[in-house]
Amino acid sequence: MPDMRLFSAPMPAPNPRRVRMAAAEKGVQLDEVMLDLRRGEHKSPEHLARNPLGQVPVLELDDGTLIAETVSICRYLDGVGGEPTLFGRTALEQALVDMWIRRVEIQIGEPTKMFWRHAHPATASLLTQYQDYGASNRDLLERAMKWFDHELSDGRAFVMGDGFTMADIAAVTIIDFAKLIGMDPMRDRESASAWHARVAERASYHA
Repeated sequence: MPDMRLFSAPMPAPNPRRVRMAAAEKGVQLDEVMLDLRRGEHKSPEHLARNPLGQVPVLELDDGTLIAETVSICRYLDGVGGEPTLFGRTALEQALVDMWIRRVEIQIGEPTKMFWRHAHPATASLLTQYQDYGASNRDLLERAMKWFDHELSDGRAFVMGDGFTMADIAAVTIIDFAKLIGMDPMRDRESASAWHARVAERASYHA
């Protein structure tokens, strides 16, 4: 396995957490270089040379190859690590994992992100906020979580069934972040809460 450095950020940043969880599930050791987002280290010339978008995480391989975008990094780790697979073995499993990641990112992730950007005081000095729009994303998240809870109400252990996948990592990290910033994603969500409890029992949840 090649040597790897992950340019990252500590909790509560959800995207770096996704990579840490995936690495923990795969048993992959990462040399993690923490950047201080509050001090703008992700916008420094050094990091912009790694990722011109100024985002974390970024995975650097020993040959200098740079991989940005969280799911892409996790897919790489899934390919070079051992068991278990996080992205599926068959073409159908891989398609379904991708489908669920996409659904989670759009249905749950987008209203969370827009609330964070436009309604949270921590981001007020970073961009022009539209408070009414930001607050309206509470209702969008409520509808998304109603859908997610219904999907999990058939008794499946994890998003894809009995097996833990990248879809679970994508979902739990953004749901936890939503709760952290003052949204209420788990209110009255019995099936989703039971799923969350099962995910939280895994060692990778605390990575």
